[in-house]
Amino acid sequence: MTRFGYTLMTEQSGPKELVGYSTDAEDAGFDFLVSSDHYFPWLDSMGHSPYAWAVLGAVSQVTEKVELMTYVTCPTMRYHPVVVAQKAATLAILSDGRFMLGLGSGENLNEHVVGRGWPAVAVRHSMLAEAVDIIRRLHTGEQVTFQGDHFRVDMAKVWDLPDEPVALGVAVGGEQVVQRFATLGDHLIATEPSADLVDRWDDLRSAAGLGASRKIGQIPICWGRGKTAAVERAYDLFRWFGGGWSVMRICRYRRGSRGQANSSVAKTLSLRSHVVRTWMQSSRRSHRTGGRDSPTSPSSRSATSTKPRSSRRSPRSCSTGSAPRPEQSPLERSFPLVLWPSG
Repeated sequence: MTRFGYTLMTEQSGPKELVGYSTDAEDAGFDFLVSSDHYFPWLDSMGHSPYAWAVLGAVSQVTEKVELMTYVTCPTMRYHPVVVAQKAATLAILSDGRFMLGLGSGENLNEHVVGRGWPAVAVRHSMLAEAVDIIRRLHTGEQVTFQGDHFRVDMAKVWDLPDEPVALGVAVGGEQVVQRFATLGDHLIATEPSADLVDRWDDLRSAAGLGASRKIGQIPICWGRGKTAAVERAYDLFRWFGGGWSVMRICRYRRGSRGQANSSVAKTLSLRSHVVRTWMQSSRRSHRTGGRDSPTSPSSRSATSTKPRSSRRSPRSCSTGSAPRPEQSPLERSFPLVLWPSG
């Protein structure tokens, strides 16, 4: 079954706006909400980066049904894994079991702030595997003392735990990462999950006697009052995404040059054409659904809702839309942005 999610983009909106968007997304019928967990926005022009965990805590209290998830948290640099284990357990309780912890090996853009340097990719994956083990053990309620290659834990215990252990999603981007984490995590997260990646993940889990897992991906779609406005908005705020993760790596290491580097890459890769193709796919669903309003537009709010609303400015971005369904494994998609009205 394919389900659709809404991305709370902490890089593009302030904390009160994000909490308001979450209730609008639930009212609009989204199945789940994911939140980025950054210290910096992708571009300085985005202008925001609130603490994702505080935002999700507030979201858990103004929503009732949608599942919640970090997309994704790095439990190795800014946060020690014991702190992540405690935060995740608390949020699972506050949300009545609706929370899933999304984990990844991190990005220098956000993790450099603690001044520990930036490890090589193999080291980051080893750190993540160790962190997953620590989090798992703490979520059993046991007192944990641990000495690994990267982390030390001294008599730690999470005292408040949900009835069921928090599910762990792991961000993977290639064969080696899938090989390592398919049996350590519960669910697969990938920006652009390929059929081969999903199949390999499922094969490894099946061989280990593990059950079925969710596969969660993300596609950017842009909203605007017309085609030109939508394309320009995507180019202005989301050009870092247009070339895929391999291109993003070029742009994320030196913060001072992010804007210039991304602008150049985006032009080279003809991002405008990419956005137009995305719009054409999404506008077809807009016709099928009767052009339903975006979840951040005032007209989409439920008139009978009694959930608290927070005052908010006009949104800089929002999210809904559609994408082609995969031919093989079901895929859940979370959309950072929305399309413009067609016709």
